[in-house]
Amino acid sequence: MNAMKRKLESMRHDLENIADAGDDPAAVVQLDQAKVGRLSRMDALQAQAMAKASGERRAVQLREIDAALRRIEKGNYGDCEHCDEAINPRRLDA
Repeated sequence: MNAMKRKLESMRHDLENIADAGDDPAAVVQLDQAKVGRLSRMDALQAQAMAKASGERRAVQLREIDAALRRIEKGNYGDCEHCDEAINPRRLDA
C-alpha cells in the first residue's frame, strides 16, 4: 500500500507542477485586430479552449487522487465503493 501511496503522491505533485508552470494559455485573448490578426486570434481562442479543458481534466485527476489518498488513510483503498469487494491489484495500478 505504501508503494501505491507514493505513486499517487508523485502523480499529484506532477499535476500540480504542470498547473504552476509558465504562462497561462487560458488567459483572456486580446481581440484587438490592430495587435493580432484574425487567424492568430482564432488560433489563440482555440489554444485557450484547449488549455481550459486540460486544466479541468487536471482538476478532476487531482480530486480523484485526493479521494484515493483518503481511502488509503482510512484503510479501505482497493475495495469497490459499490459492492465492497476487493479490486484486482493490476487494475488499481493502472
